[in-house]
Amino acid sequence: MEFKEAKNKFVQTWGALGSQWGINKTMAQIHALLMISNEPVSMEDIMEELQISRGNASMNLRALMDWGIVYKEFKAGERKEFFTAEKDLDELAVKISRERSKREIKPALKILKEVSTIEANESAEEKHFVDQTSKLYDFVLKADNMLDKMTEFNENWLGKLVIKMMK
Repeated sequence: MEFKEAKNKFVQTWGALGSQWGINKTMAQIHALLMISNEPVSMEDIMEELQISRGNASMNLRALMDWGIVYKEFKAGERKEFFTAEKDLDELAVKISRERSKREIKPALKILKEVSTIEANESAEEKHFVDQTSKLYDFVLKADNMLDKMTEFNENWLGKLVIKMMK
């Protein structure tokens, strides 16, 4: 397999995985392209490589910057904007975990808390509903807290040292 074919295969596969992470295919493809590029890439080059419109590229780059995993870079003497992705995979994992928690887990927790605290009358169905949603709330809260602890651990110097020693 040649470089160009391997690069395209990686970008396409990363894009397909994007929907499983809660992002759209194009956003994931742009991230993949930037992650494997050894130099910052212009929006025009992104558009050409992925065959997407300026609006599509702009919207998805902005979203990736909101996630904190893509950065805008400036080159002296250039009028174009250039972009690069977070290259540190540990840092990337922390940022994605945080963003997913904020966008997916925290809103789900809010709803689970709300629905699990309704007044359960004498109905067995209502009591079962409150019991199950309360258990689900507790489980998701514990998972979210564990994720928070893991990202905090990865961010401090001692945590990073322990992780490096385990590799």
